[in-house]
Amino acid sequence: MNNEKIFITGMGIISALGNSIDETFQALSKNKINTSNIDFFECDINKPVFKASFLNKASDSRMRTKKLADIAFKQAIVQANIVPAKINNSDKLKIGICCGTTVASQLNDIEFYRQFRSGTVESYDPVKHYLEGNISEALLLEHNFSGPGLNVVNACSSGTDAIGVAMSWIKTGICDIVIAGGADELNRIPVAGFNSLGILSDSICKPFDKNRDGLNLGEGAAFIVLEKDSTARARKASILAECCSYATAADGYHLTAPHYKGKGLKIAIEKALLNANLTQNDINFINAHGTATKNNDFVEGYVFKDLFKDKTKILSTKGYTGHTLGAAGAIDAILTVLSLEKQWLPINAGFCDQDPDIGFSPVTEATSFKAEYALSTSLAFGGNNSAVIFRRV
Repeated sequence: MNNEKIFITGMGIISALGNSIDETFQALSKNKINTSNIDFFECDINKPVFKASFLNKASDSRMRTKKLADIAFKQAIVQANIVPAKINNSDKLKIGICCGTTVASQLNDIEFYRQFRSGTVESYDPVKHYLEGNISEALLLEHNFSGPGLNVVNACSSGTDAIGVAMSWIKTGICDIVIAGGADELNRIPVAGFNSLGILSDSICKPFDKNRDGLNLGEGAAFIVLEKDSTARARKASILAECCSYATAADGYHLTAPHYKGKGLKIAIEKALLNANLTQNDINFINAHGTATKNNDFVEGYVFKDLFKDKTKILSTKGYTGHTLGAAGAIDAILTVLSLEKQWLPINAGFCDQDPDIGFSPVTEATSFKAEYALSTSLAFGGNNSAVIFRRV
């Protein structure tokens, strides 16, 4: 097991906030909220969503998700100064790719379904296209990297879990560098699915607010470049932050609801702290999953009150990005690192009134502050709970 520190040397992001790291931070600093209606695919559900502005037309699911992934991925490797030809020829580094996703894992070509059900299928090309739609494998082939590729499909914690897998590949010597993150698009399946559960809000979401009534779906992609200390220094790479530790735990309580006292989330956070040799007092702020559903926010609040003191600042960024599913953990990771880098926190968009059942208020004023360590949490259907800790360098 390699005990070297793991550093972030590149980041890339696209969401409703913007099409780059700079655009994203500028939008955050201006408290910019970009919601729209579903207008680029057939849908009778009229709920606000957070759409990536660069794609305004409907396209095949894998193609749309892949386009989002391409933009964030290329930003990340450019910032990390990873030139595929040089890396593969002279440096001979093992580079892997790990991508969290939900939508890209599904065969959801609506026309194919309609034809199949009516017995009038003209072509099985959608099936072939689906089988070729592995994002990580496609990116590996396009950039000729020599390491492994993996898609993590673990519902809404997929992006965080992809970062955890990447760390394990580096620690066990499978890879020198891993580009990890997530990508997901807006399409019919998650919209219909979340609507059927009755957890889509009719207005802009209100994480941790007393009057929260559901989430807004979003789309986007984010990737971070992770590499061990010796590789980063040998490449003279710019170090953005340290990825200190990751942990995950399943509470096995309910298919679509977290344990009512956050059993799995508490275990994941405690394991992440233990793995990083930290205590609760070392965490300066938490970027919570904070989806604005009644269950999620109550459970996170319960665990945070149990584990952390009042001085730990807490916020959710879902009020800026919407819930981007498989990309959420990766997007949250970058927003967390940006806050550490800038020593600045945005407000918890959408929050107005404290919920007495939660018992605390998240960040309500954008503020400068001193922070060294930050925690990002992700909860998922199936009872999964994941946590990752970052350090400012």
